[in-house]
Amino acid sequence: MARPSFAIGPVRVRAGSKQDVGLPITRLVTGAELSLPVQVMHGREDGPTVWVNAAIHGDEVVGVEVVRRVLAGLSPKTLRGTLIAVPIVNVHGFMAGDRYLPDRRDLNRSFPGSSRGSLAGRIAHLMMTEVVAPCEVGIDLHTGSDGRTNLPQVRADLDDPKTVALAEAFGAPVMLHAKLRDGSLRSAARETGATVLLYEAGEPWRFDEWAITAGVVGVRRVLAALGMTDPVDLAEEPSLACRTSGWVRARATGILHLEVGLGRRVAQGDRLGALSDSFGRTLRLVRADRDGIVIGHSRAPLVNRGDALVHIASA
Repeated sequence: MARPSFAIGPVRVRAGSKQDVGLPITRLVTGAELSLPVQVMHGREDGPTVWVNAAIHGDEVVGVEVVRRVLAGLSPKTLRGTLIAVPIVNVHGFMAGDRYLPDRRDLNRSFPGSSRGSLAGRIAHLMMTEVVAPCEVGIDLHTGSDGRTNLPQVRADLDDPKTVALAEAFGAPVMLHAKLRDGSLRSAARETGATVLLYEAGEPWRFDEWAITAGVVGVRRVLAALGMTDPVDLAEEPSLACRTSGWVRARATGILHLEVGLGRRVAQGDRLGALSDSFGRTLRLVRADRDGIVIGHSRAPLVNRGDALVHIASA
């Protein structure tokens, strides 16, 4: 017997086919309808139901390109199971080039949302009911926040064996044990029983090719590990498992001259850079406060005392 069709919103997607669906969010002041863009790829054979999403923050374009390339490399005729792809969750923010929604709410602090709540709450509720609810596994794609860049990394619950197995399959340079944050998609999805990986790489509003490539390969490895596609090449080196992380902060206001890059192994006390005044006089050295690996850093040339400069993760 043919596999049953997959229902989402007002449509049903036949086995062995894919379909784009616009799930209504709201109407703009012009009267035009604004929708959540979704593509459902419903395989001919049985298998897991998985979602992948990007741009919960509207300036995080790396994940949008990751989703595009992943979809371009798959076929519903050979896929086992069902993939639900949402390349842009925060449509308002994406169109405006803004991290947040028009009312300045952070969408990733608004889950699980409400059908009668704020705009953020309504989008979160739509995402939860139409996309997350039928899925067993999810991959949430992010980049660093404004003025910061991140090493490709998976943030997940490393105390859960199933999550660890998928994080290892993803094969990012680092997998970081991350606590659940109230209101986040990962937290709300975990409450439904889904296994969730959060991928971080690159910086906002930039197509960092190295971040995109690592994301595409990682998502494809997870799909293969779940049996949805044929096997793909594994990472050359296993992910470094880290349990803690912290930011080295500026101890003075000045012009930042960083001397380390993403992925650099450092020891406590190592020189990471310096802060100078406008004449080049050194005000303060920036030193590592722990042993570990650099998983993120500021891109800002001018920093104030207390600003986050270098993010170090430790095993």
